[in-house]
Amino acid sequence: MTALVLAVLGYQINATMISPALPHVITELHTTPGIAGLSQTLFFLLGSLSQVTLGRLSDYRGRKQTMLLACAILLVGNLACMLAPNVEVFLVGRVLQGVSAAGFPLAFLTLNQVMTRERFGWAAGVITAVNGGFAGVDAIAGGQIADTIGFRGVFGAGLVVSVIGILAVIFMVPKLPAPSVGRMDWGGATLLCIGLSGILIGLAQGQSWGWTSAPTAVCLLGGLAALGVFGFTQRGARRTGTTKPLIDLSLLGSRRAWPLLVTSALTLGGAFAALALTIPLFTQDRHAGFGMSSFTSALLFSTPAQVIGVIGAPIAGWIGPRLGWNRAIRIGCTGTLVAFAVACAFLDSRWTVVAMLALLGITYNGLSMTALNGYSVVAMPEADGALAGLNGACIGIGASFGIAVASALITTGTHDGQTGHAAYAGAMWAGCGLLVLALIAAITLAKAPTAEEAERLESESDRPAPVVAHAAGH
Repeated sequence: MTALVLAVLGYQINATMISPALPHVITELHTTPGIAGLSQTLFFLLGSLSQVTLGRLSDYRGRKQTMLLACAILLVGNLACMLAPNVEVFLVGRVLQGVSAAGFPLAFLTLNQVMTRERFGWAAGVITAVNGGFAGVDAIAGGQIADTIGFRGVFGAGLVVSVIGILAVIFMVPKLPAPSVGRMDWGGATLLCIGLSGILIGLAQGQSWGWTSAPTAVCLLGGLAALGVFGFTQRGARRTGTTKPLIDLSLLGSRRAWPLLVTSALTLGGAFAALALTIPLFTQDRHAGFGMSSFTSALLFSTPAQVIGVIGAPIAGWIGPRLGWNRAIRIGCTGTLVAFAVACAFLDSRWTVVAMLALLGITYNGLSMTALNGYSVVAMPEADGALAGLNGACIGIGASFGIAVASALITTGTHDGQTGHAAYAGAMWAGCGLLVLALIAAITLAKAPTAEEAERLESESDRPAPVVAHAAGH
């Protein structure tokens, strides 16, 4: 557990520590809020793609080996961002950092392979708590470092944590047998990466480039075409072949699959539209917002939810298997929607917003995220790591999409270097709308299979039986 926490923390602090430092990135690299938003979009986009590709690769190469690959890429990304002479190198670094998001589904899959269902729920809650940040310390530290050293110091701190994480994986994580036999579908992975990248970059930059411009059209139409070819190739592939499809599309029609993926994407889209871009920019905006420092913004608006989430996520992991993961998801989605709606309605009341964002420590960081991750691992035992990887991808895609939407709305309302209050409010309400759709999707989720049903589904699948799956006492 310690090693897995350290491994995923290396990725997560690059998601949370940089948010309060975004204004410094804009100033020091002489760029714009739109490009700052693009850096966040690319970070979460590559995170989503890596969770599908590396999650699936781990089925054939093993969880530990694949996690080490993700950690190594993170080290290179941290160095690129820390030493970036311009915004172009910074963007490349953020792309490389995003790849390490694969550590989350790999951690969940590893834990599920060595723990009973009840212990897995608690362990999944611990990993999910890290997904919200390091008890708020990272957000505070990010703001303080940005105010005193600059944004480069944030990535220097991330580099140290990444080195510790990769050493922990090398010496502490057991090398488990690969659960599947076959070869990776690299052609399908390439098509999926091209398709999703094109669409999300087109959405993120459409406002800046112009919605009818050639670059926007190439990204959107090219992305749709690549996804069409991807779907065709995946349907034509045979599961019994040496090279298996990246995604078994026949599984996606299940009410244990598509509602989960939609709920994850929309929940993260709504949350990150506010938390990763709108709130940091609004609270530090001296013209339309509260005019706070990076440190104060992180302390008031990021830290409370993260601190509460450290306690709430493991509790949610204990509750999930007993209450039902699907019910836990619905309760979390409902609470998150209510908190966001109140924050949107009283956006000018800083203490109301602080209180509502703190509540997210229970509803979003705790219940929603733990239940979505836990459900993805246990809902379809016959799907190997595919559903967990797809869920992680949808989490990243949703976060990337939410940031892209918020960035477009904020960019539209920015004139002569100043952003209007209505632009921030519109970005917040757009996120709230995505959360409404997430709750609707969550209502359709089917119940996860019982332990007995899971064993039957595993025995009927064509994968070899896991050697240490659900071993008690680990």
